[in-house]
Amino acid sequence: MIHSSQNNMFLLLNQEGPFATHANLQAGNTFRPQARAMATLLGRGEMATKFRIIRNQIFEFLNVRSFAAIQALLHDRTRRQEIDHRAYMLLGNMFGIEGTEREIISRVNNYSRTADGVIRYLRSKILANYSSHIEMTNEIDALSRPAELLLIVFDDRYHQKARFEAKRKLILMNLAGSIDQRERETGIESKFTQFLEFLNDHVWSKKAKIGELEIVYLLSNHEKNNFTCEQLRIVSRGEAEQTVLEPGQKLTLLKRRRFTANGREIPIYVSIRKKPPEAKVLKLLRKGEENPAVAVDDELGLMGVLESIQDIKIFQKHLTSSAIAANSFMALEDICDSLSGAKRMGKNTGSSPNTAMFKFFARLGGMRVEFIVHTYQSYLNYIYQRDVSHDEYEVKRIFDTGVAELLFPQSIYHLDMKKIRDKQLRWFRRQIEEY
Repeated sequence: MIHSSQNNMFLLLNQEGPFATHANLQAGNTFRPQARAMATLLGRGEMATKFRIIRNQIFEFLNVRSFAAIQALLHDRTRRQEIDHRAYMLLGNMFGIEGTEREIISRVNNYSRTADGVIRYLRSKILANYSSHIEMTNEIDALSRPAELLLIVFDDRYHQKARFEAKRKLILMNLAGSIDQRERETGIESKFTQFLEFLNDHVWSKKAKIGELEIVYLLSNHEKNNFTCEQLRIVSRGEAEQTVLEPGQKLTLLKRRRFTANGREIPIYVSIRKKPPEAKVLKLLRKGEENPAVAVDDELGLMGVLESIQDIKIFQKHLTSSAIAANSFMALEDICDSLSGAKRMGKNTGSSPNTAMFKFFARLGGMRVEFIVHTYQSYLNYIYQRDVSHDEYEVKRIFDTGVAELLFPQSIYHLDMKKIRDKQLRWFRRQIEEY
């Protein structure tokens, strides 16, 4: 079901909508009757307005006045080269890219690599068992030029799958460009460097060198029904190498840093994250948003794992004190604490209310950083517990938000995403519990 409230991105990709990629384009040299028939079906409401706007944008981008002119353009190599060059300059200005022509082309082509990276990520993980089914057409995979990709959408020499993938790649490139523009406007690269410097200068213990890590393992026992952690103990690397796991046992590596509080050295496992562009594109798709300023609020993040809730409280206090030492007040926002046993009110599709964590955003030094903090036990449940594990969550949010069907529609890839969702969840559970 297509709704007029959907944004242009979803309208363009949805195979049930006015911009669906059909098996064959209309015969003849003109698309005008097809466009008029579609306009009649759309009526005069919001959907028709969006259709006209997108159609006009296509014409302006290719410097033509009709779909018939696009057909003539397919056979005019000289004009295509001119439009190809013009397209790069138009996109460079739209995304505020500064530099030489070569630098603009390079950055726009990098959006193509991000678009391909989105598909490759899904092929390598979430849909790994169906990798060959969703592999890109070679010609589309190899192409980066936006104008050429758009022309393929209207070229009946190309198969339906290739034409859909050209359109999909353009849309993903557009999202990648919006993300890149947002990152340049907000200075995310420099903020990430500042965040690392803040941690090294004010948070971590001075008794260890920067990057020095202590390797330990958590040997845990998990109950049969939900695979929740019942018992755990810390073991050394040597002991871990000698351990033979029994059914229901897991051995989990932790590389711990330390921070000093109240004269005590407290160990903490830390994973610092700056979302890659591919992850941000997927988040825009899941949220149904074209504006990264609205959908991506967790560009900088830190996940910490400590032994107990008490250590977490000490760490949180240590953070705020460290911010003061760095001449910045730290405000904690959007605090969510489900470690005490309260059900978590998950706002994201696919998330489980049984997920236990201490989550908040810290505003300091001109940055807004997402912190997710676990105890050893909640961290093990975050990895292994049924219906809670992060691997299962990744699968559910890609399928349940409709992203899998949007990017790989059944009419083209012949995959039933509802059945595949359940198969993939079972497969990931086997990987978690048996290996």
